[in-house]
Amino acid sequence: MSGTLVGVDVGGTFTDLFFLDPENGRVTVKKVPSARGEEAHGFLEGLGETVPNLSAIVHGTTVGTNALLERKGGRVGLITTSGFGDVLEMRRRDRPHTWGLHGSFEPVVPRDLRLEVDERILADGTIRAPLDREAVERVALSLKAADVDAIAIVFINAYANPAHEEAARAAVLAVWPEATVTLSSEILPEIREFERTSTTVLNATLQPMVGRYLERLEQALDSRGFAGRFHIVQSNGGVMSTATARTRPIRTALSGPAAGVIAAGAIAAAAGEPNVITCDLGGTSFDVSLIAGGEATTSAEASIDFGLTIRSPMIEIKTIGAGGGSIAMVDAGGLLKVGPESAGSRPGPVAYGGGNERPTLTDANIVLGRINAAAPIGGGLKRLDVAAAEAAIDRHIAQPLGLSVSAAAEAIIRVANGHMAGALRLVSIERGHDPGRFVAMPFGGGGALHASALVREVGLKGALIPRYPGVTSALGCVIADVRHDQVRTLNTLVEAVDEAAFAALLIEEARAARAVVEGAGIPLVGVETVVALDMHYLGQTHTVAAQLASLSPTRAEIGAAFESAYERAFGRTLKGLSQRIVSVRVSAIGLRPPFDLSALAPPSGQTLDALKGTRPIVFQGEPHESAVYERLILPVGAEVVGPAVLEQPDATVIVEPGMVVRVDPLGNLLMEAQ
Repeated sequence: MSGTLVGVDVGGTFTDLFFLDPENGRVTVKKVPSARGEEAHGFLEGLGETVPNLSAIVHGTTVGTNALLERKGGRVGLITTSGFGDVLEMRRRDRPHTWGLHGSFEPVVPRDLRLEVDERILADGTIRAPLDREAVERVALSLKAADVDAIAIVFINAYANPAHEEAARAAVLAVWPEATVTLSSEILPEIREFERTSTTVLNATLQPMVGRYLERLEQALDSRGFAGRFHIVQSNGGVMSTATARTRPIRTALSGPAAGVIAAGAIAAAAGEPNVITCDLGGTSFDVSLIAGGEATTSAEASIDFGLTIRSPMIEIKTIGAGGGSIAMVDAGGLLKVGPESAGSRPGPVAYGGGNERPTLTDANIVLGRINAAAPIGGGLKRLDVAAAEAAIDRHIAQPLGLSVSAAAEAIIRVANGHMAGALRLVSIERGHDPGRFVAMPFGGGGALHASALVREVGLKGALIPRYPGVTSALGCVIADVRHDQVRTLNTLVEAVDEAAFAALLIEEARAARAVVEGAGIPLVGVETVVALDMHYLGQTHTVAAQLASLSPTRAEIGAAFESAYERAFGRTLKGLSQRIVSVRVSAIGLRPPFDLSALAPPSGQTLDALKGTRPIVFQGEPHESAVYERLILPVGAEVVGPAVLEQPDATVIVEPGMVVRVDPLGNLLMEAQ
């Protein structure tokens, strides 16, 4: 089907859209304010009258993430094996704060909604005690009377044999036909009861909300004449159908930031930069991820918040509360703090006139002249209120600290930069990577405002600023491949592997994963299969991922793959110890038609054509008369020496004194120290 393809990333402050016409390569971008709690409104407003002309919409969203963080998901009941009702509460015997005994934790499912029934399956899948079906029916009616929105069924060792969970679902539906039921054996057929219980319960928590959200969107799109396909970005950086998203909404957690990492990887590879630290600065948060050797860092598990553990493949992203809307304050001890509380899109920064009276990071950038008050991004306003921002900084920061307004604004930015630099060090230096070998890729509405400071403070090689930094995550939605992951626990020693049976299992898992990808209805140019084994030495607890080169490996090849992965992780192997395969992970990756990034290349022209004038910008306590350029008409090869500001509809780039940027053939900006 011909027509425009659009990527839509709904963030906490702005909804970003990237339109691509495959016929002529024409690109259009748009930012509109997000409506918290009414995310579909910004989505539809951004699409406007283009809906009938769209062939496909790919959507990255933080709806699920925000619901988990704010504990605003559905009301869930848990049916589990007798004696295991407190798994969610016990967790891993960890605590919210490393030092001290303070802190509290409330499980997503309260104790009165965690109900137990008799059944027992052993770790090898054999049935020791049959399921009490009548007990399941009784507790299902109790949960219905308690007005739950969904039911999670988690039986011990169901990963080895799902028969009891499947029978329990049938029993629930027999007495409550319209119930929404999630089985752990379908969401995560993997060993370790806490991670499986937590992931299943969180999936059930999101199912009603995400289901209603997608249903509203699809109905609204249908009413506006949309006849194309609608897809969702997953937290692993792949794309899935809305049908899959409804049954496995847990895979949408962090999908928006994941799309940004996918786009960053593609842009960096095209620019010849294999080592990148992505820096997504939005209105609410700062998301950081590392790409080394062209490969994004991935994780099999993540925690959205303390005790909210998700065991699902995802791109590893570090998030801190340091967005453009982060509120600055002086605490009781006289220390300046920025974030994690945010003004979001409503009421927004003081200068936006939405009713907020406390200064934000964006207000500090406005007061210092770094953001053009006469041309705010995102639409909706013609001019920002600089005087209101100055008054807020004066009242809440400058006067308590005995500083001028300008010095207080710079202090806010320095504190925020310190937080961001710490996040970059966390994903680089603390993981054994030299930041001097990496470039930062700042994106989001505010990332490029702070690129110069981060390069200098962290000691990075430089920065690579995308053509459209403000909508990079939306671009990622357009170019992300389709992906589906399968996992199965084996718990067997390598020396005991039956090679023929193992190959048959891998082929079966690969076939199932490919069927999901091919059934998504998304045009593909091919499907790849990736197989990895979670393995450790006998007696160890934690695992490493050993990637296999084929679906029919020998025992020797399995052992060699594990030793290679173990040595990369720990610098040595443990010769003579038996090796155990804990779980098998099979991923099917549907390759979408490649997006030619040359479509983003700038027009020909002269550097002076882009010069708009000058304006004073404060750096290091002094105003510097800085050149102002229209970034999108800077030609390839153009060089801009700081201090300068490059403006475009979706973002602002600050080039501090001592820094220089050059335009590469794809329209990216290469920033480095002079």
